[in-house]
Amino acid sequence: MSAFDLAARLAARRAGQLYRQRPLLDSPQGTEVRVDGQTLLAFCSNDYLGLASHPAVIEALQQGAARWGVGGGASHLVIGHSRPHHELGGALAAFTGRPRALLFSTGYMANLAAVTALLGRGDTVLEDRLNHASLLDAGLLSGARLARYRHNDVAAMAARLAAARGQTLVVTDGVFSMDGDLADLPALAAAARAGQAWLMVDDAHGFGVLGTRGGGIVEQFGLGLDEVPVRVGTLGKALGTAGAFVAGSEALIETLIQFARPYIYTTSQPPALACATLKSLALVRDEPWRRAQLARLVARFREGAAEIGLPLLDSLTPIQPVLVGDSGRALRLSALLRQRGILVGAIRPPTVPAGSARLRITFSASHSLAQLEQLLAALAESWLILEKDPAADA
Repeated sequence: MSAFDLAARLAARRAGQLYRQRPLLDSPQGTEVRVDGQTLLAFCSNDYLGLASHPAVIEALQQGAARWGVGGGASHLVIGHSRPHHELGGALAAFTGRPRALLFSTGYMANLAAVTALLGRGDTVLEDRLNHASLLDAGLLSGARLARYRHNDVAAMAARLAAARGQTLVVTDGVFSMDGDLADLPALAAAARAGQAWLMVDDAHGFGVLGTRGGGIVEQFGLGLDEVPVRVGTLGKALGTAGAFVAGSEALIETLIQFARPYIYTTSQPPALACATLKSLALVRDEPWRRAQLARLVARFREGAAEIGLPLLDSLTPIQPVLVGDSGRALRLSALLRQRGILVGAIRPPTVPAGSARLRITFSASHSLAQLEQLLAALAESWLILEKDPAADA
């Protein structure tokens, strides 16, 4: 028998209703998509501002490729740091109100880079229990002592901070990706400073969405560099492109350039992508109506969901989870919606804790109120069917 019994592992995942499959997309990102041969109204993308297929962003990418080619060619430290990368880093620094910003190819890499470059053996990293997997992996790979505190429990974090040793980094998501709620950032910042620790915030799902200008949760709470020394943001969600950045002090960014292995040993992202992101950033700044539309959609959805009796989590962001609990029930609810022309995937363990499977509904500024009403009507029908006969086939 093979030492790696992969078939048994896969069979166990299937038996637990946890097997994952990739929907095959045959259209650009948008409110209406073509998936697995079916045209559906999608409420499951992180394209919060509707910029992934924006004509101006597409044009910027095309012009960037014509001017700068396609591949980055090498790491930033060899010959891969092109003028568009440099300009985007400066624009992100200015937008976030930080001295400098450093580009990464993915948010996962940005989080790994920041934590592992700042901490090592003898240090401590404190993390919210519901942090994204990339943050938890970064803590483990750093070699520092990793301690997790109860979700959004500042007192629990402070108690662990009192027992920390070495350099200490408190790490939290800004918007928690599966629940949609916000970190209590002002309280976390105050507790971290009192304990002589640094606070790192991954604002992947808040950047572009929260704040008056779209600067994210740090802007929304009016916190500066002293309160949040390490800011991470991604570009593949609200900005509609790809990649990520870390923003902070001159010393922080130079430290990452010198010591962050995910930065040093990775080919830079295509320079044309930086051109596209510069255009996206301008749209975030110049078109606040997109954030206003999101707020209208979320308010109406929560009102309509309450009328249906849907068990929502406490979120005022574009992430609106419908808590189902059982993985099989979540799959059935997703299938019922799909029969009615609505695409919303079922989120199951290990992405979320056991017993908390859900439908993670997300909104885009490109959604219309009429499309939202179509979603609510489909949810009302599907939820009623599920409640009457939870075990029935979709």
